[in-house]
Amino acid sequence: MRKLLIVCGATATGKTSLAVECALKLNTEIISADSQLVYRGLDIGTAKPTLQEMKGVLHHMIDIVSPEANFSVSEYEQRALAITERLLNEGKVPVICGGTGFYINALLYRMSYGCTGGDNAVRDKYETMLAKNGKEALFSRLEEIDPESAKVLHPNDVKRIIRALEIYELTGKKKSDQCDMNKPRFDYTAVAVAYPREELYARIDARVDAMFDNGLVEEVKSLMKRGIDEKCMCFQAIGYKEVCEGLKNGSNQSTMCDIIKRNTRHYAKRQITFFKKLKGLHWLTPNEADADTVLELLND
Repeated sequence: MRKLLIVCGATATGKTSLAVECALKLNTEIISADSQLVYRGLDIGTAKPTLQEMKGVLHHMIDIVSPEANFSVSEYEQRALAITERLLNEGKVPVICGGTGFYINALLYRMSYGCTGGDNAVRDKYETMLAKNGKEALFSRLEEIDPESAKVLHPNDVKRIIRALEIYELTGKKKSDQCDMNKPRFDYTAVAVAYPREELYARIDARVDAMFDNGLVEEVKSLMKRGIDEKCMCFQAIGYKEVCEGLKNGSNQSTMCDIIKRNTRHYAKRQITFFKKLKGLHWLTPNEADADTVLELLND
């Protein structure tokens, strides 16, 4: 069966444990789709799964780059796609687990921008803009000319942003106006756990409290002592950014904790909105969220 199993959804919904139980029954491996788990040394604030939680299941795309690195969606696509193809060729069902929707979409869909050819001069122009002004300027330009595309492309995905700008400059037409943007690579079954809002928020609050109990502040201090700049991409993650700012401003841990809880709730709402657009996603109640139920859906 050349098929993928996607375990996605909002933070604090038990994705890791569900994916591990499914992988054990399928005798397969897990490919993480979490933009913060790629960084070595960011463990507590990312709720990185422990060896005990992994239960012997091989996990990929975790601890693969240093905290100083900028890791793009395109890099994720390239690495995760190679692992996915290997598992499929071995007759296994890759289990993709995570809440970073841009990563999951990059793996599931081959991006297509119609029949517009390339132009090296135009591409070089935007590569120069990227080098001189940074990816923020590049993304701002896309927001100006094609806000719909900007909504579905991550600011770090400079390869696709440049391609979208190139198409607009060459044709005068927005990439978002082309109907063949996403071409599916794989057949897949996707599941997410839908907790009632108040229960989800309580789970988020409990997770953030546990992060502080487990030493989140100390982890951030340790990274800063290693010379990791607060402007690094890894420190833009919820949890790390607030602690960095709190340490700089002299805030107490209670204040940091409250801000992280609030920001995480907002993030969870954005995740849910994003995944509602994933075609064929099965939303499970907490009582339905077990490996047997998921594998029945996979085999349908």
